[in-house]
Amino acid sequence: MARSIWTGSISFGLVSIPVRVFSAVREHDVRFHQLAPDGSRIHLARVSEKTGRKVEFKNIKKGYETSKGKWLVIEPDELKKLAPKSTKAIEIEDFVALEDIDPIYFERTYHLAPQNDSAARAYALLAAVMSDKQRIGIGKVVMREKQYLAAIRPFGKGLAMSTMLFADEVIAPSEIDGIPARKASVADREKKMAAQIVDSLASDWDPKRYKDDYENQVQRLLKAKAKGKQIEAPEPEESATVLDLTEALRASLESAGRKTKRSATRKSARTAKRAAPSKRSTAKRRTAKRRSA
Repeated sequence: MARSIWTGSISFGLVSIPVRVFSAVREHDVRFHQLAPDGSRIHLARVSEKTGRKVEFKNIKKGYETSKGKWLVIEPDELKKLAPKSTKAIEIEDFVALEDIDPIYFERTYHLAPQNDSAARAYALLAAVMSDKQRIGIGKVVMREKQYLAAIRPFGKGLAMSTMLFADEVIAPSEIDGIPARKASVADREKKMAAQIVDSLASDWDPKRYKDDYENQVQRLLKAKAKGKQIEAPEPEESATVLDLTEALRASLESAGRKTKRSATRKSARTAKRAAPSKRSTAKRRTAKRRSA
């Protein structure tokens, strides 16, 4: 059973809803350790640049470099005085349309659950109203001594909270070299062909359709090596380079058409398989028919 990582409340107006916060993601990256040539584990040590001696963690202080080699030492108590006040409350300041927020602002998502039965009613009320109005709540929350902008929204049968970036943390496209300052004109014929490719690849969102192929291959490698076996890495597929945009669009359309045809064939086969009576059910019907006769 998952454990809550934060407890507090959601407040809007004079309504306060006690909630618990749970991680909504479970990352599954394969983590490696560093080893020496003899196979022994390597440990990182905190050492003084001046003396080369190890420094205990309790004696380490924070420093801010003002110029090369010059540091401002900051005492823990100085930072504590400036730390955001942990109010244990997510105060909703605005209700906005989700479609108005670009995904670039979202950082990490958490599940919110009511703390007790008495909070469940107000929790359900907030979720229902936001769903009906197609609005999400925007406020601030302090977790792990850091203040976040947060978005609270209906998710499934409950509520979710996504931490967000502040406006000055997002780099504007105008600061990136190579991004056009204005929209480029495109030929109607090329635009029509590109639109056909998009239409041919259009599908309903199903997150289970997408797998982490690289991690699966790494897991296979680890299992094989643990058994003393070796596996051959698949050769990367070579893609033909098409310099002409029109030819590239035409080739893409043909490829998308073949993919759509294969997908339709597989779907028809699955539908026919489900519709076809199994051998066991057919035998049961024949037996029942002979008995009735």
